[in-house]
Amino acid sequence: MPAAPSPSDSLILRFSELTQASPTRPRDAVLRVLDIMFSAFFLLLSLPLTIPIALLLLVTSGRPLFYRGERVGRGGRVFEMLKFRTLRRGAEDRLGPYLGEELVHRTRAETTAVGGWLRSTQLDEVPQLLNVLLGDMSLVGPRPIRPRFFEELVEELPAYWQRLVVRPGLTGFAQVRRGYETSMAEKLAHDLEWIADRSVRLYLRTLATTAVRVLRQFVRGLLGR
Repeated sequence: MPAAPSPSDSLILRFSELTQASPTRPRDAVLRVLDIMFSAFFLLLSLPLTIPIALLLLVTSGRPLFYRGERVGRGGRVFEMLKFRTLRRGAEDRLGPYLGEELVHRTRAETTAVGGWLRSTQLDEVPQLLNVLLGDMSLVGPRPIRPRFFEELVEELPAYWQRLVVRPGLTGFAQVRRGYETSMAEKLAHDLEWIADRSVRLYLRTLATTAVRVLRQFVRGLLGR
């Protein structure tokens, strides 16, 4: 008896033909080159911070050092998204059923002391640069989502599958415009706007806007605000 398809296989079977039918553009190759250049540069730049952070996490929380969460990537392929672990052990299982504002609220209650500081400064996101370098993600794109929620949302929002045309992003046009606690329908509208345009100019503008926002949040986090 053949084995049941994995979530990754199931998603790929359902959506690969749709995503492959969407034409690629020459600018997509340019954006990939920029992803590699910027992610490699930022990884090297962040080493003086990430090494002490890793040691601090090992001392205060032990292993695992990274949170590895399944997310849906381009074409429906499921990959492991990396973050520094900021939650108590087992929190991912307890948070599994939640999404949106409820997830944000419950995540705060599961956050460790060091994890709270990492979140407030957004340093927990730095390992995702490895995902970008490996080609799982882009620096700019729709934020990656868990497979189970993707399956639900694609039923509620028929155009949701179009997010699979591009790599998910470390930052997104929707987050720059509206923040993280808006409705999925609103986020999708902005994600589709990015997918339709995805120009180098918009890519760089989104990165610049994100850099300013992250720098402000980093300073506020350091000051404890």
